[in-house]
Amino acid sequence: MTKLCAAAQIRLQAEKGATAVEYGLLVAFIAAVIIGAVTAIGGTLNGIFTGISTKV
Repeated sequence: MTKLCAAAQIRLQAEKGATAVEYGLLVAFIAAVIIGAVTAIGGTLNGIFTGISTKV
C-alpha cells in the first residue's frame, strides 16, 4: 500500500511539473505574439502620430 501511495505521489508531481512547463510555453508564445504585433503596428502608429503633430 505504501508503494502504491508513493508511486501515485510521484506521478502527480511529474504531472504538475509538466503542466507548469506547458503554461510557461503558452505564456512565452503569447508574449512573442504581442511583441510581434506591437512591432508591426508600431511603425504605423508612429506615422499617424507624426501626421497629427504636423497638422497641430
